[in-house]
Amino acid sequence: MEAVAEGLWGLADYEEQKGEIGKAVKCLEAICQTQVSFLPIIEVKTRLRIATLLLKHSHNVNEAKSHLERAQLLLKSIPSCFELKCRTYSLLSQCYHLVGAIPPQKQILHKGLELIASTAPEVTVKLWSCNFSSQLANALIIEGDYHSAISALESGYDCAAQICYPELQMFFATSVLHVHLMQWCDDNLVQSALNRCDVLWDSLGSERREQCLGLLFYNELLHIFYQLRICDFKNATQHVDKLDAAMKADIQNMREIQRLKNELSALNQSLSRPDLPNRDRSLLSLKHSQIQQKLTSMSKTTSFAEQSLEPAYFGNARRASEDKLVLAPPPIDGEWLPKSAVYALVDLMSVIFGRPRGLFKECAKRIQSGMQTIQVELVKLGITDGVREVDLRHSAIWMAGVYLMLLMQFLENKVAMELTRSEFVEAQEALVQMKDWFIRFPTILQACESVIEMLRGQYAHSVGCYSEAAFHYIEAAKLTESKSVQAMCQVYAAVSYFCIGDAESLSQALDLIGPIYRMKDSFVGVREQASVLFAYGLLLMRQDEYEEARARLAKGLQIAHNSMGNLQLIAQYLTILGHLALALHDTVQAREILRSSLTLAKKLYDIPTQIWVLSVLTDLYRGLGEVGNEMENEEYRKKKSDELQQKLSDAHSSIHHIELIEKVKLEVKQFQEFDMKRAMANQSMRVNLDIPESVGLSTPLPNSSSSRLLDLDNRRRGKRRI
Repeated sequence: MEAVAEGLWGLADYEEQKGEIGKAVKCLEAICQTQVSFLPIIEVKTRLRIATLLLKHSHNVNEAKSHLERAQLLLKSIPSCFELKCRTYSLLSQCYHLVGAIPPQKQILHKGLELIASTAPEVTVKLWSCNFSSQLANALIIEGDYHSAISALESGYDCAAQICYPELQMFFATSVLHVHLMQWCDDNLVQSALNRCDVLWDSLGSERREQCLGLLFYNELLHIFYQLRICDFKNATQHVDKLDAAMKADIQNMREIQRLKNELSALNQSLSRPDLPNRDRSLLSLKHSQIQQKLTSMSKTTSFAEQSLEPAYFGNARRASEDKLVLAPPPIDGEWLPKSAVYALVDLMSVIFGRPRGLFKECAKRIQSGMQTIQVELVKLGITDGVREVDLRHSAIWMAGVYLMLLMQFLENKVAMELTRSEFVEAQEALVQMKDWFIRFPTILQACESVIEMLRGQYAHSVGCYSEAAFHYIEAAKLTESKSVQAMCQVYAAVSYFCIGDAESLSQALDLIGPIYRMKDSFVGVREQASVLFAYGLLLMRQDEYEEARARLAKGLQIAHNSMGNLQLIAQYLTILGHLALALHDTVQAREILRSSLTLAKKLYDIPTQIWVLSVLTDLYRGLGEVGNEMENEEYRKKKSDELQQKLSDAHSSIHHIELIEKVKLEVKQFQEFDMKRAMANQSMRVNLDIPESVGLSTPLPNSSSSRLLDLDNRRRGKRRI
């Protein structure tokens, strides 16, 4: 009977190589379904093979799970078979993960760890311990048990250290850092985790680092997430540049590999000709050998063993090894995200850090590139026009969530960029796309609801609808549990109330700003501090406390310049400080400051800020009696005002305008029957990439009838009322 099993196994391998997966599965099922009894170990191996085929080549997770559960029962009666038991536990854990059954997943992983504890501590045993610790940590993260997840990861780190495997140590160290970034309960713990990653990465040496492409991207992205959180935008740029260079080099390498494969295929066709002369055959064979060697050399992109025991296929997407960014060796075969998602994330990082510096052409290219990549992947997951959340396979939810969240991030940045450039109609279209995606996938994209409301407020503010803007900002604050985002929304609402300008609105603005100002130093980064200092400075100006206002605003400008590198926010700070200098009769400083602000506003194509600066400059020239400069300046200001008025008119006449500004929340059906918790709680995308930006403020300042106050940090921004 063993010979029969061997024959069917061989036939299954043959059918798989031909791509006949159904026939391969039937060959193996014949062993399990026969009336003749095979040895239990043969049935176990067969069911493992069936489960592996199903996970690799189909979406039939439940069938794979059934085979693995049967294999587990059979293994209970076999005293040894350590490797088979571990492989069964690992694959079964993955099945439970894909169907969202977290308690059974934890139970099977604990069985695996119990088996490890009763086995001699050899290298293979330690590697399996790392496997189970990694999967257990992921399950715990989904349940929100970060403390236990870190304990599991630290256990894996200790195992890796015991077998002197620094790349594996780096995998667990970065995973611990990721959990700390998600939880962030202690600044010192986060910094300590970051420092450990730096030490381990440096200790690998340049040659080994080059072979750990997956770890390179994971580590650098985590560093960027950290610096985003602490608002150290300037220092994050070097990490973005490093990732961009690595991505472009890998893409070029993949293209060259594909070219060589095509050339190899053409050579194979030539060599298959029976009438090929011996001399030509010899030359072609030599060239074939040379290309094969070069191809083999170029394909070695990882220092880990090439053969993985049982790879994890996220969302059941079958990908070749060159399409994966492997983080850890078998039997972990760790992969954070598919390469396409990581590369889209690199594009997103370039946008997030390029947009505040006014690099709009490059940002537009990156947004287009990233969204095209995501759309291709969404189609692979079955997400086409008309497909909604309820239509998704359960096993596709997690990966769909990753790509949909990335897509929303790109659209959010597109809205921000278009508002900055006063391209209101384009901003409308991107925001409507965000609404449509949210309505189709409300549970997966639940975290985006607050962002959409915030952007609705930003759009409303940008086109002069300040009451509507304040409404949406307040709603956005209600829809998030993030204290940071709540604070930013409240500051934005306060700025909109400033724009309304009546006594009641100013009182509401004060009520919002006061509490945030008192707690401004309690936030992790400086974003909230820079924002509330701007708004508080406006409040002091309203009260004619110019010197005190200038001190607060100068402090905010220093933060914006040193830490945030946000040109729009800097331009806004400079404009208001220029106005203050003029109000305090310091015309020399006012002229210098305002010219700098105008230069920045022009670089950003920021028409409202240009108009604001030009208005203050007109007052300056009038006060100094510089009639020529005053007339020239006023002529340019009128030209820009007419240009902005036309853009505002186009926005107001658009079919989307009313639906975006009306004081109504989005109403969607939440599909609670779906177990979406894992899709939303998984570690992969639980990093807040939101960087609230400029909120506009347009209201007369003391001693000036034409000044416009903007805000805050350069995505959420507003326009002057004409």
